Amino acid sequence: MVDWTNIAVWSLVGTWVLVVGTLLLMLWQTFQAQKLNSANAVMNLRERFDSPRMRAARRHLSERILHQAHQDISNLEVITFFELVGTLTHRKVLHDDLVWEAFGGWVTAYYWALRNPVDMIGDLRATMNDPLIFHEFEWLHNRVIEIDRRRLGPNADRGPPAAEDANRFMTRESKLESI
Repeated sequence: MVDWTNIAVWSLVGTWVLVVGTLLLMLWQTFQAQKLNSANAVMNLRERFDSPRMRAARRHLSERILHQAHQDISNLEVITFFELVGTLTHRKVLHDDLVWEAFGGWVTAYYWALRNPVDMIGDLRATMNDPLIFHEFEWLHNRVIEIDRRRLGPNADRGPPAAEDANRFMTRESKLESI
């Protein structure tokens, strides 16, 4: 004799296993798609960062920083770029480790150079009476420093001083040519 109750129970259990398995597979696919989209976005941002227009903006800003012509910085394209990257990273559109790999050195160098010896970001905030100007760039800088410390461990503070590192970056950036 056929036990219809037993068959019904096993059919129900099998259906739920299938549903849960399907949901887990869809969740995994969603995470994979997010990783891929983040990687593609970082690569596109990197292409934009290396575009002739941005290279010219980077050269302009780094030259002004090196010559301490702080009042002569009219092009904010580089800072705005890092503000955008910071916003996208802070909102988890971009994976922070990918951003760290692609832009970490530039983020820390430009941020330090824009805050020392003259605090140009602070001056902009005061002039515009807006304490949130470039706050996502600041958040990104702090996040990059956290990742540096996590990756380097006890050696995190044994690198070159920030001024020396930023100066080396700005010198290299001031010699960029448009490609």
